[in-house]
Amino acid sequence: MRIVLILLLFLGGCGEVWNDPYPAEERGRNIFYTSFINRPKHLDPVQSYTSDEADFTMQVYEPPLQYHYLKRPYELVPLTALGVPKAQEIEGGKFTVYEIRIRPGIRYQPHPGFVPENFSLSPARIDGLKSPYDLPLGTRELLADDYIYQIKRLAHPRLHSPIFGLMSEYIVGLKEYAGQLKQADRKEGWLDLRQFPLQGVEKTGPHSFRVTLRGSYPQFAYWLAMPFFAPMPWEAERFFEQPGMAQKNLTLDWWPVGTGPYMLTENNPNARMVLERNPNFRGEAYPPEGERGDAEAGLLQDAGKTMPFIDRIVFSREKESIPYWNKFLQGYYDVSGIGSDQFDQAVRVSIEGDANVTPEMEEKGIRLSTSVETSTFYVGFNWLDKVVGGDSERARKLRQAISIAFDVEEQITIFSNGRGIAAQGPIAPGIFGYREDQEGMNPVVYEWREGKPVRKSLEVARKLLAEAGYPDGRDAKTGQPLVLYFDTVARGAGDKAAFDWYRQQFEKLSIQLEIRTTDWNRFQDKIRKGDTQTFRLGWNADYPDPENFLFLLHGPQSRARTQGENAANYANPEYDALFERMKHMANSPERQRLIDRMVDIVRADAPWIWGVHPKSYSLRHSWVSNDKPNTMARNSMKYLKIDPAKRAELRAQWNRPVVGPLILIVLLLVASAIPAVVSYRKRERMAARPAA
Repeated sequence: MRIVLILLLFLGGCGEVWNDPYPAEERGRNIFYTSFINRPKHLDPVQSYTSDEADFTMQVYEPPLQYHYLKRPYELVPLTALGVPKAQEIEGGKFTVYEIRIRPGIRYQPHPGFVPENFSLSPARIDGLKSPYDLPLGTRELLADDYIYQIKRLAHPRLHSPIFGLMSEYIVGLKEYAGQLKQADRKEGWLDLRQFPLQGVEKTGPHSFRVTLRGSYPQFAYWLAMPFFAPMPWEAERFFEQPGMAQKNLTLDWWPVGTGPYMLTENNPNARMVLERNPNFRGEAYPPEGERGDAEAGLLQDAGKTMPFIDRIVFSREKESIPYWNKFLQGYYDVSGIGSDQFDQAVRVSIEGDANVTPEMEEKGIRLSTSVETSTFYVGFNWLDKVVGGDSERARKLRQAISIAFDVEEQITIFSNGRGIAAQGPIAPGIFGYREDQEGMNPVVYEWREGKPVRKSLEVARKLLAEAGYPDGRDAKTGQPLVLYFDTVARGAGDKAAFDWYRQQFEKLSIQLEIRTTDWNRFQDKIRKGDTQTFRLGWNADYPDPENFLFLLHGPQSRARTQGENAANYANPEYDALFERMKHMANSPERQRLIDRMVDIVRADAPWIWGVHPKSYSLRHSWVSNDKPNTMARNSMKYLKIDPAKRAELRAQWNRPVVGPLILIVLLLVASAIPAVVSYRKRERMAARPAA
């Protein structure tokens, strides 16, 4: 009975949250909680190229430039640089020079690489390390030499930077520099790049350097906002090149080092990764202005205040969507994406197509942010294929017919919960050259009716198919049914519904579609060899310029011929000539005119089924502020702000233990036990009486 009373007292007085997944000492602190699925493969900026990696690298590393957090269209602004460098043509335009001046006084995060004694650690000392921060730490000022060293690393023979091929075409001497390093590399130990000068990169002062490019390449300024051009102190590379370091995951791919607002202090890929405020960060002012509506949305309340606002960012690994979603609803994640299974619970869409949160979410104070991503996902026709490819009128009309029959709007509704817009060409919204409304409509596939584009009828598609020589889906000469092959990557059990839908789109024209699934590596190999007929792919913009989309259809960048990004191997002489003129131009009416003509050409040729520009939907709790979607700027964590006290209050409210049923169960157990206890004591008393 005493145990029962203690249990009742415990249940009755319990007011603590039982299910908090975080340590008790973190409660009430200025910590932002989010998640990740898979460990990023590369955190070394010379190799990192994916969005999940940028979630970490762009909080740590600081290239010279960044994108304005609030303004649209996207605008380059200084980060560590004193200004956005202007291109200067020399030798009659044969070369272009960018002079970059770095702000003095910027210091690196604390790091063992800045302590000379840490360059000669014993094997036993290295073997005992769990983190580089177990060692004595130091710092120093950011110098122009660090940016130069990183540019040299693009050509490092052991690192395989994904942008080396592109940059070697522009940065003077970079291709030859790679050959020089390859000859000097002994395959082990530290290769000191300071000993090898690079012709096209010149130091002009302690905080300034100059990059010389061949010809004109206006898009180079955008690359200066990417981690490929973030500074790398030679000391950090030297420190991590000690024998035994790699075996302990003590590498730049695991432990980045930078001047940014945060530093990665915990990297446990099976559980969590932690970014903490860099104590040496100089501070940065929150932007004082944005675009129309930002002030009304509360996005300018912190204008001029020093960032970052958050002390710590905890990324917990979540493999399954349901536990992740439940933790968000309980307040244990501050923001959340929306999976297909949770969409109806989270979002309601009006008849007009406007999206907002459901009453359940609204009651919790949860808010919705949406934005169209600078991405495009499409179905490609291999231009080298004898049936669907080439510039013959027969193949062109076949592609046009399929493009009309392929109902992208239905695809968005069924498989994306309406989160996307049907593409009218290769350029994504928010990019110069993209046209809105009727002047942006693809007239090959759509008609303008009642103020909006409407997909042409199947009768139009069937007529085009017959003109292509395939009436009712059969070859007019042989009578054989038309069979096309679709290559894609197998992703899991959910593929069946998508594949059935794809077949149905072709069956509208009585075309048989054979789907050939494979893994990612094999699929890439088939694309590389031009061994496909139709396929699906996507592209996320590296920078907000039309060249970064239009080059995907540039003939000289054919994947099968030159290993470029033109996976469809499309080629049109007029388009290619216009591309060469357009890519070097600044944004202007003349550039827009060239882009319009290029888009008209590819719409008629239809090398792609112009697919989907996805819409990102994200939810945030009421205690999170300054959250504005920005698909180009990945260094957004420094702008965010939270109210830890409000979060703690709502967490306690949403996760209060429900002890009533437990108390009732205990009382029932006690009640059922009373007769047994009474009977037991009665027998004990009878046994204690003396014999007659």
